[in-house]
Amino acid sequence: MKKHYLSEKNSILNHFLGQIRNINIHNDSMRFRRNIERIGEIIAYEISKNLQYKNIEIQTPLAIKRTTEIENQLVLCSILRAGLPLHLGFLNYFDHAENGFVSAYRYHPNNDDYFEILVEYQAVAAIENKTLILVDSMLATGQSILAVFNKLIQKGLPKEIHIAVIIAAPEGVAYLEEHLPDYCHLWIADLDEKLNDKKYIFPGLGDAGDLAFGNKL
Repeated sequence: MKKHYLSEKNSILNHFLGQIRNINIHNDSMRFRRNIERIGEIIAYEISKNLQYKNIEIQTPLAIKRTTEIENQLVLCSILRAGLPLHLGFLNYFDHAENGFVSAYRYHPNNDDYFEILVEYQAVAAIENKTLILVDSMLATGQSILAVFNKLIQKGLPKEIHIAVIIAAPEGVAYLEEHLPDYCHLWIADLDEKLNDKKYIFPGLGDAGDLAFGNKL
């Protein structure tokens, strides 16, 4: 698996990452969602450099202009619910992409720290021989992303796979590297220190879904 760490070089990305982590502005959910969307746009731009392009000619008001356009058939899929603002950022750039949405969450059957990943609702375009871009805000253990990926490929194998996350833990990166195909690309906006004893990213930013959309039951 090819890994891309985007915060290693200073850019406006790090400015937005700092804001979504800052507890002093966490009460502004609109600002949080907008920054997640902006981060999605930045990651989408970086991914675009690794796509395939074809030569085309377009008619301007004065002449024919030779240029290029994306050749890949893109399917943009996000994991509900925290992935929605990130999805919108990607869609702002890949506006021609087909779309998909999947729910995945931690289920605690014993009401303790042990959990299983449940994948339930899904509405996804066909991915067979297409370029799948799977987005989620946080990569903690990696189990949610792998569970969703395994569910998706039951209906067909993509030609290319790009997984994009905002904040990742090293344990989750290692888990995906072990279980995903070698030709998969993993795009990470920022890599954190570790998982804590409850399998949450440290130092992290809190619950991205709650910060974006409010507390859940």
